[in-house]
Amino acid sequence: MRRTIRLLGIAAVLAITAAGLALAQTMPAQQQMGPGQRQGMMQSGGQAMGPERMQEMMGRHHGMMPMGGRSGMQVPTFPGQDAFGAIQEIVRILEADPKTDWSKVNLEALRQHLIDMNDVTLKADVAAKPVPGGIRVAVTGIGRTIAAIKRMVPDQAAMIDATHPRGWSAKTEPLPNGVTFTVTAKDRRQVEIIRGLGFIGVMASGSYHQMHHLAMAKGAFMQMH
Repeated sequence: MRRTIRLLGIAAVLAITAAGLALAQTMPAQQQMGPGQRQGMMQSGGQAMGPERMQEMMGRHHGMMPMGGRSGMQVPTFPGQDAFGAIQEIVRILEADPKTDWSKVNLEALRQHLIDMNDVTLKADVAAKPVPGGIRVAVTGIGRTIAAIKRMVPDQAAMIDATHPRGWSAKTEPLPNGVTFTVTAKDRRQVEIIRGLGFIGVMASGSYHQMHHLAMAKGAFMQMH
């Protein structure tokens, strides 16, 4: 009798143990983890999600993604508007220079010049034709664009004529609604380059504008009239 009871007790223990093992196999993975591990887990689509996955999901929600490691988010770098970005670059240079004379800084002059650049680049009408040694371009417009052309193109022509490293010559002549812009060179290869660049390419050639912008912002150099 005692042996029978003992056998029944052993059978009961084995049954309970088997049931416990079966239950453990069917439990979600995060319930088998310790309290510290469960705290860092969330459910996403029925799957366990760790801290790095959580950070990624949060970054996507806010329009950002993690940038190397668990800390730090990628931040925007584009200023959103070209003229604003050009002024922002100048501001950084001025702030980094301990010799900046803030009593002479004139960012409004730079802003007005950038408006002129926008008008000449995007709104002016350009008619170019080859001439011996280069090109002649009629640069015309309406409204404010006429004034922008008359301010900007002669300045650039004077810069090219005085300092161009490849020996270009440039001049302008007034028109009722703009200017005639002539650029030439003696070297045959340079003539080909000038004609290939055309009006806007010649205007953009070199680094005159960047230094002109910095000088203008410092109040040390104004447009030549």
